[in-house]
Amino acid sequence: MKAVTLGAMPDELGYFGEFGGQYVPAELKAVMDETAKAYHEIRQTPEFQQELAELFTHFVGRPSPIYHAKRLSAQQGGAQIYLKREDLNHTGAHKINHCLGEALLAKHMGKTKVIAETGAGQHGVALATACALVGIECEIHMGAIDIAKEHPNVSKMKILGCKLVSVDFGTQTLKDAVDSAFIEFMRDPKNFFYAIGSVVGPHPFPMMVRDFQAIIGTEAHQQILAMRGQMPDVVTACVGGGSNAMGIFTGFLNESDVELVGVEPAGLGLDSGQHAATIAQGTPGEIHGFKCYLLQDEQGEPLPVYSIASGLDYPGVGPQHSYLKQIGRVNYESITDKECLDAFMTLSRVEGIIPALESAHAVAYAMKRAATMSPEASILVCLSGRGDKDTDFVINKLGL
Repeated sequence: MKAVTLGAMPDELGYFGEFGGQYVPAELKAVMDETAKAYHEIRQTPEFQQELAELFTHFVGRPSPIYHAKRLSAQQGGAQIYLKREDLNHTGAHKINHCLGEALLAKHMGKTKVIAETGAGQHGVALATACALVGIECEIHMGAIDIAKEHPNVSKMKILGCKLVSVDFGTQTLKDAVDSAFIEFMRDPKNFFYAIGSVVGPHPFPMMVRDFQAIIGTEAHQQILAMRGQMPDVVTACVGGGSNAMGIFTGFLNESDVELVGVEPAGLGLDSGQHAATIAQGTPGEIHGFKCYLLQDEQGEPLPVYSIASGLDYPGVGPQHSYLKQIGRVNYESITDKECLDAFMTLSRVEGIIPALESAHAVAYAMKRAATMSPEASILVCLSGRGDKDTDFVINKLGL
């Protein structure tokens, strides 16, 4: 395995190697720079740190536990599989970690409205929850296709009091929801705060979201060491934009003996054209104000993407993921819809845990990989969310 010792990232201009940055108009650059300045100042204050820490403990329910999936491990006949249970967080996923941070930051900056996109709805629910908690108006943009698919999360957002905007142009999925939210944000960037839902977008958002999600890796590093007396052999997580993966990977980046694996959606197959395997099939390009690996056409325009998991169907990926791929520190694999559904049902029926379809991609990879390893080895999976939002869809899909 390639031994890499990583220093502080990104640099002062928001780059991870050649990826990241701020590819935005001058007016928006000034807003991004203001946000970066406020973030660096506010996050250091004892008041902000204490408020966020107390909310993580008493509102979210952190630390989330690590669970040894003994029956699943025995079924695969190889490595021991452990699950970092982000699905047990309040609102049901890892998204609440950075949503609380962003909502608190917006409050401290004196913003009047928080705007965001959502794919599967987990970011939308988490942000609507955080905004209700701190008392800030919330507006969520969501593709019409995803609204129809993720009805439980749509209902929760409405109950929590956010304004839900249906995005009916383009592919009517996550990429277009981002476009729509940016348009609304630009109406009044002085008073509005754009709370990006992953480690994507112009600087400082890839850094900010990673920092708020790093608690996953910090906890997991301590927990797995206490449970096993050693580091895991493999740490894996699903990757769309890549926030849950960056969260857990951050705790292990400098553990050179730990293999890190990001799992992308292969959809109907990498040769089908119906997938969202950005790193496997993409090339460097620009989208939504930053540079990353991108699924794009010859003119540099983002290609339509597809995944059974609404939270993974994004044509780009976080710039830090792009950099970690380029230097060889993280390996990126892909899982098909069929493998995802099999893992979804297997984990549900073998361990009594219904995962989000996004998370089921990482579970599927762990199941495949565990079978090739010895029983003394271990794989740690970031179980990024629970599958409440997906149950009706899966039942209809499988005819159960």
